[in-house]
Amino acid sequence: MGELWRRLKQRKLVQWALAYAAFAFALLQGVDMVAAKFGWPDAIERGLIIAACAGFFITLLLAWYHGERGTQKITGVELLILAFLLVIGGALIWRFGPAVANRTGALATQPVPAGATTAAMAVRPAITPSPIAAQPIPAKSIAVLPLTNESGDKDQQYFSDGLSEDLITALSQFSGLKVISRDSSFRFRNSSDSSAAIGTKLGVAHLLEGSVRRAGREVRISVELVNAADGSALWSQVYDRPYQDLFKLQDAITKAVAAALKTKLLNAGSAVAQSDRPPSGSLDAYNAYQQGQFDHQRGSETALRQAIAKYTEATHLDPDYAVAYAREARVWMQLAGFYLGGADIPDAYAKARTLTNTALRLDPDLAEAHLANAALIFNADLDWSGAGPEIRRAVELAPGNAEALFSLAAGHASSGHVEAALGSIQQALAKNPLNAFWHDWQASFLGALGRFNDAEAAAQQSIQLEPQQTLGYRVLTFVEVLRGDATAALSAAQQAPPGRNHDIAMAWALQIGSKRAAADSALQSLIAKHAGDSSYQIAEAYALRRDPDNVFKWLDQAWANRDNGIQYLIYDPLVLRYQHDPRFAAFCKKVGLPTTTDAKAVP
Repeated sequence: MGELWRRLKQRKLVQWALAYAAFAFALLQGVDMVAAKFGWPDAIERGLIIAACAGFFITLLLAWYHGERGTQKITGVELLILAFLLVIGGALIWRFGPAVANRTGALATQPVPAGATTAAMAVRPAITPSPIAAQPIPAKSIAVLPLTNESGDKDQQYFSDGLSEDLITALSQFSGLKVISRDSSFRFRNSSDSSAAIGTKLGVAHLLEGSVRRAGREVRISVELVNAADGSALWSQVYDRPYQDLFKLQDAITKAVAAALKTKLLNAGSAVAQSDRPPSGSLDAYNAYQQGQFDHQRGSETALRQAIAKYTEATHLDPDYAVAYAREARVWMQLAGFYLGGADIPDAYAKARTLTNTALRLDPDLAEAHLANAALIFNADLDWSGAGPEIRRAVELAPGNAEALFSLAAGHASSGHVEAALGSIQQALAKNPLNAFWHDWQASFLGALGRFNDAEAAAQQSIQLEPQQTLGYRVLTFVEVLRGDATAALSAAQQAPPGRNHDIAMAWALQIGSKRAAADSALQSLIAKHAGDSSYQIAEAYALRRDPDNVFKWLDQAWANRDNGIQYLIYDPLVLRYQHDPRFAAFCKKVGLPTTTDAKAVP
């Protein structure tokens, strides 16, 4: 033993070991401080610890080798080995660094029911099929794919899209026929997928596809009804008609498809036929309306203002065009939710109210008008219960309207009936299965009921459908926070593109982690940047910190800010942690929310 100790001292292994340990300890402490400040994931430190351990043994080997040779100098080859270890550590930091960079940026508040990932974000958990995917495909089901514009003029796409939408609306009037909404079916514009693949993704047995050619005052429409499973044609027809006979042509196509599917028009209950056509039959008004619809779907502020101009043109040409008034009202609400600020917001809501009232006066049985009114009551008035009758009336009038079913789900949830909300959102998703925003809501409902695996699957489905959007990552973070998985929550938050939802998700995720300095910093940053538009989410962060005084302080601030996030309170597992606090019942009474719910509070 004495000889071994003498040889160890001769080769200075003890000195090398102590020096290396001191260096590694100092390095890891420094990295820990930086990681806490910037919210880096624990994986970086774990990777550096592994590299440091490997370096320790290599250092001992080098010390023994050079001690044997009687020198302590390190060769170029050995320097390369040490540099390789540093590269490993640097690679780990590079892998996670982009997730914490460029976190500033504004994002408008999300409207509630009315309304580029980098390479580093590409690695995500495998997508689990959502609960909707397991449902059998009904024989009487159809998706109208966007008719191809063959007019030779790209500016005529609004016309072919409008005809496709009109067919969707018309087919939705038939009893027992499942018709997929535009949002989902239009995703397959110019798709190379097989009919079987499209049918599976949309959950339908049949596809209606074709083309439109408009030349002057003549229109040619070619349509084909396809069996989605094998691509075989069940019916096809080519129509050549004068443009002035457009409505008759649309009716002929609708009746032919319904006959092929052996379905009949709705003839019972409170349902009333819905139509986008002007009461006067003016094709010019209808053409302007179609252009408005096309611009509305594009969604940018410029496009929305163009849509307003076209809807206004339509109502000028036909003053009784109720659906055009209702659609224009929805555009003004969308502008208020996404793009406007200050006094412009109440002005936009005032315009929307006038337009909605006009639509209801002209056509009390127009489902779109009742949905617009419900959205106004929900978003402008923050009257959670007052929107209920309007939503239910819309569902009665148009039971096949997916948007009405979605609004019904939101109404159920804000009334504390989350199980009922889940049922309605699943009905809505059956008709619009590729709407990422609705999958986010489904995930929220599932999380509120404690079904975390299903909630995660729904959030992942949303992200898969719209990788560029930020809400899906925020919802996924929320689900992992409810589950108590700090690592998964932080990973989800870091993948969110920069902006408001990223900042909210980071603040939430860090509250359940071990790095208190990073948690404090993230919350203060959220307050500094988003106190005006995220007061409710700040209250949720304080709920995670188990700080009820600040929870209710920020809830009061949210109400003062007219923050429509308050609608989530009655099914929010975080805030429900304090449902037995007397301040909870008092706040619910003040804002018009119930105090009972079937949602499950976190412990």
